[in-house]
Amino acid sequence: QVQVVESGGGLVQAGGSLRLSCVVSHKWFSALPMGWGRQAPGNQRELVARISRLGHTSYSDSVKGRFSISRDNARNTVYLDMNNLRPDDTAVYYCKAGSSTWGQGTQVTVSA
Repeated sequence: QVQVVESGGGLVQAGGSLRLSCVVSHKWFSALPMGWGRQAPGNQRELVARISRLGHTSYSDSVKGRFSISRDNARNTVYLDMNNLRPDDTAVYYCKAGSSTWGQGTQVTVSA
């Protein structure tokens, strides 16, 4: 069974930065496509960043140019570097492993 644990959320001022981490317990982590999604109150969860097993990345338009996803297969970890944060980035951020396994989420709050 895959376990996904996020960390790194917190409170930051607009324009600031945060790095989220996600550790995955899976024997074949390096073969998993990974992603980060977020969900703000009243909104549906949206996938904002993805990284393939080969390291190819893609982003939603809302975060492109500000967020960066990366992975360290030796540590079974995927990261989300978030820069130039805005109040509308406030949400619970979830890590996605493979096609359907989500973590419990970590809160990110951006103050104006």
